[in-house]
Amino acid sequence: MQSIQLDTDILILGGGAAGCYAALTLQKTAPKARVLILEKAEIRRSGCLAAGVNALNAYIVPGKTPEFYVDYAKKDAHGIVREDLLLTMSQRLNQVTHHLEQLGLVILKDENGNYVTRGNRNIKINGENIKPILAEAVQACPNVTVMNHVNAVEYLVRDNRIQGVFANDVREEKLYTIRCKACICATGGAAGLYRPNNPGFSRHKMWYPPFNTGAGYAMGIRAGAEMTTFEMRFIALRCKDTIAPTGTLAQGVGAKQVNSLGEVYEQKYGLTTSQRVYGTVMENREGRGPCYLRTKGITEQQADSLKRAYLNMAPSQTLKWLENGSSPAEENVEIEGTEPYIIGGHTASGYWVDSKRMTTIEGLFAAGDVAGGCPQKYVTGALAEGEIAGEAAAAYVSSTLQPLPEGYLSQQAAAVQKFFDNDASGFTTEELEEAMQGVMDHYAGGIGTDYGFTEAGLAIADRKILRLMDLSEQVRVSDMQELTRLFELKERLLVCRVVIAHLADRRETRWHCFAENLDHPETDDSWLQYVNSRYENGEIHMLHRPLTGRYETYEHSH
Repeated sequence: MQSIQLDTDILILGGGAAGCYAALTLQKTAPKARVLILEKAEIRRSGCLAAGVNALNAYIVPGKTPEFYVDYAKKDAHGIVREDLLLTMSQRLNQVTHHLEQLGLVILKDENGNYVTRGNRNIKINGENIKPILAEAVQACPNVTVMNHVNAVEYLVRDNRIQGVFANDVREEKLYTIRCKACICATGGAAGLYRPNNPGFSRHKMWYPPFNTGAGYAMGIRAGAEMTTFEMRFIALRCKDTIAPTGTLAQGVGAKQVNSLGEVYEQKYGLTTSQRVYGTVMENREGRGPCYLRTKGITEQQADSLKRAYLNMAPSQTLKWLENGSSPAEENVEIEGTEPYIIGGHTASGYWVDSKRMTTIEGLFAAGDVAGGCPQKYVTGALAEGEIAGEAAAAYVSSTLQPLPEGYLSQQAAAVQKFFDNDASGFTTEELEEAMQGVMDHYAGGIGTDYGFTEAGLAIADRKILRLMDLSEQVRVSDMQELTRLFELKERLLVCRVVIAHLADRRETRWHCFAENLDHPETDDSWLQYVNSRYENGEIHMLHRPLTGRYETYEHSH
């Protein structure tokens, strides 16, 4: 096993939307700084945009304002948001969109040359190549180096200040210790914690990228960073079986949610994201399912437009229509909720950050899905936060690189070598992952319980997850890819523990399905506060913070 030490000024973890845009920002604001991106996959097709997207869901359309977007996101989250973060993000949405167009993204326009809108906050794009466009712009930056197939494992923190990161090569027998003066975490959220809609061989046919395993969350948790709102899980309403987006149907052709009797039920339960899922669960539970988005009767031109739109991001839905010889104009599209995810781009889960996106660890910034408090980011919001974090990191960097602790390289190498030297275990990484998903599904509010949970069930879940964490130390690996999969399991298990702790701490049901607390089924406005946590010596300590207004400037006191 080869141990390699590298130095950089600013380290970016994750080459997705936020990480790419942070690098582009640093090229402009700190052209002399050395910037290094670690990407677990290949930057041209990594992250949430790997397969493309057909709309930008966060844009300030004519007649609307950033404040309007803040109000929308706050209402959808039932009040638990950082309005200051939402406002600073919203103020940048349009400028990053225009920059994307300059880089080569095709944004659809009408006969007057204006962007074609889709609802009050969205614009249509041809986005199959959005990720290669971003990646090529980054790779053209002279001060930015990209290391593909390198997986960040652990922060090196001293006196609550980021010093560097330990990482492994996914393919070759190489371990990296990278010293830095500042670090931007942009590793995305966490998928695969719960049993998915399509278990077994098809388990990776899910809404959120299965390779986003909560790595950034787990590294921050282990390092003692304050985290926020992990109890606000995200459950997507999707097309059944294909797990394709439903917004394309709802906003593209105005499709309403209907039950098997043809009744429109969405107004009955509410129109926030969590309420749309909850209404579908309740209609099924009360015997009026299956549930659908009503597309039957749309024009053939609209149906053809839908098929083309799904080819940009979820071709399985178009293929399903084709192989069945059907069309959305001829039959409604059945819908279902996914398993829960932890993702700060749609809900408020993630690092607790200040207005410049610095975490409670000095010099460590967070952007995109990994940053908490600022939901409804989508693509452009992730870019905006990457820009904010990039500007802040450039202004922060002034310190010198610190020497590594004595024996650090050999200690890390020995910790890794242990998994190659373990005796053959009775369990594989895959088996432990399936066990984890079963525990979370049954005891912590997964699909199998219609997303509901109890305090007694959560206590059982925590005990079982702790046992799986112990078993994960006994797994034997034979190559670097197996090692990476094991690290991903360990990340997920730790994030599961924090999710369980947050679900147990908020004693109300503020978001149906997202956090369906069966012991406390009502909303209680005494819980209009942030539920945060810190991890120390194996224990999760909960703390509460008051809500922050949009014109307040929150800063950490480290």
